[in-house]
Amino acid sequence: MRRPSPLPQPPAATRGAGAADAPATRAVVVDDVEDVDARAPRGRKVDDAPIQVDANTTAPVIPLALTAESAAPGPAPDAGDTDDPEVGFREVWKAARARRKALRAEVRRFTVRQRRRRAIWLGAAASLILLALGTIGAAYSPLFGVEKISIVGAQQLNAADVAHALSGQLGTPLPLVDESAVKKALVAFPLVETYALEARPPHELVVRIVERTPVGLIETRAGYTLVDAAGVALSTTATPAAGTPVLTITGGVDSDAFAAAGQVMRSLPDDIRAQVTAVTASTPDDVTLTLGDTDTEVVWGNAERSADKALRLQTIMAARPPQDVYTYDVSSPDAVVVR
Repeated sequence: MRRPSPLPQPPAATRGAGAADAPATRAVVVDDVEDVDARAPRGRKVDDAPIQVDANTTAPVIPLALTAESAAPGPAPDAGDTDDPEVGFREVWKAARARRKALRAEVRRFTVRQRRRRAIWLGAAASLILLALGTIGAAYSPLFGVEKISIVGAQQLNAADVAHALSGQLGTPLPLVDESAVKKALVAFPLVETYALEARPPHELVVRIVERTPVGLIETRAGYTLVDAAGVALSTTATPAAGTPVLTITGGVDSDAFAAAGQVMRSLPDDIRAQVTAVTASTPDDVTLTLGDTDTEVVWGNAERSADKALRLQTIMAARPPQDVYTYDVSSPDAVVVR
């Protein structure tokens, strides 16, 4: 058997100088790393151990710390251990369920502000709806029943009589007042031209009345009938009422002459209307008025520009009273003739 050659030793001077500085280390000079890998024990590479370099040489030095245990080959891995275990349906279902829960949690986390805003809007809308329903329910309940009926605008009519005729609405909730029943009760009062109902919560019903304006008396077989400008009979008496003019109209209340006379009477100021004792008209263009005890005539003509004619007549009558005048001709308001 051939004896291996001894390892090369560093020079004596160098070895003596470094002996005090560093511990003696048995090193093997390796010229080729591939040779070291080839001589490394099975199961462990040289890379696993640190490589030292001697101070006197540039060649790597491998420490002789590899023992028999580290050099012993490890157990070979079992080929069957690399295979994944079989996954069952239960595990897949649990994983999918966990994934869905995680997704839902993320969605809830990122939409919390939107859900809070939606909840606020829904709460406000629900509150408004409940308030409206409560208000409507209270309005249609006996809490808002009619307890008082007030009549406004009655001058010739007796307000107490009108309120008594509407007493059937007492106790009825204000929104449920029967307008047809109110109309039926007010028809019995011919002087009522128009009316309007006004509810004043919680318990008052106000009836605003516009009375008809009488224009004169029409002589009939039954006596003297008081009529308004529309020809509606308001009352009938056996003798003419004082202060009400007598109308002598060709064709009756359904004629155009009566319509013109009614329009003229309604356009007169109150002070002049109170002086009129008679109105005559055979056509719509020859309306004539008679004033007071002087029998002064006012030739009016047709009903056109009645407001201008009334204003001119009032001015002229102030300057020349009827006692000194026989006729006022205002048929042409731009050229009034006084005789």
